[in-house]
Order: sequence, then C-alpha cells, then structure tokens
Amino acid sequence: MAIIGRLKLKAQIFRGGEPAIGPGKADLLEAIDREGSISAAGRAMGMSYRRTWLLVDSLNRCWKARVVETIAGGGRDKGARLTPFGRTVLETYRAFEAKLAAVTDDVSYKTLISLIRDESQPDEP
Repeated sequence: MAIIGRLKLKAQIFRGGEPAIGPGKADLLEAIDREGSISAAGRAMGMSYRRTWLLVDSLNRCWKARVVETIAGGGRDKGARLTPFGRTVLETYRAFEAKLAAVTDDVSYKTLISLIRDESQPDEP
C-alpha cells in the first residue's frame, strides 16, 4: 500500500470474489522470501499460523501456477520459497503499485488536493 501525502492507494487484484493479491499478500510473499518459511514469515508479520497458511493457500489457488512451494524434509533446505512464477507475480505487482503512486503527478490529483480543507469542519448537531 502506498501512502503519498494525502493519497492512500491500495491495489487489489481479484479472481472472482477473492483477492488474488494486494498489499498484505505481497508483504507476506516478501516475508516468505526473506524468512524461508511460511510460519516464520507469519510470525515476523504478527499473523497466526492458521491465517498465514490460509493466505498462502489462497495465493496458490488464485494464480495459474503455484506462487509458493514448500520443501519437506529434515535437511537444511526444508521450508518454503517463492516459485519463479511467484517471484514474477510479486515483482509485477510491486511495479504496478509504483505506477499507481505516480498518479500524484497528475493534474487531477493535484486539483483534488487543492480542493480539500486544511481542517475538517465540526459535525453538525
């Protein structure tokens, strides 16, 4: 999610009624990439184990290919990682967010900002 001055942009891409990706899922993908584990990524983000796994399951169901893969076993390589497809989804989403943030240079945005009061008016009784 990009917050630029008074503008808050939250880009979500849906598959049917389910968010395929948005700021939270993108943050989770980055945490999985960094932590190398789904549960460690959830802990780092302050999410429950169940919530984290539900989000990963949703990501993997929404896209044409798996976004996150788990590596079972007792060796050093166990855990989770983004698939090459998942990395493409994440990088493309972040690039899309950056393009949305560029809207602050648009005259329509600048005009809207110029029309906002400096302070809110009190509620009417």
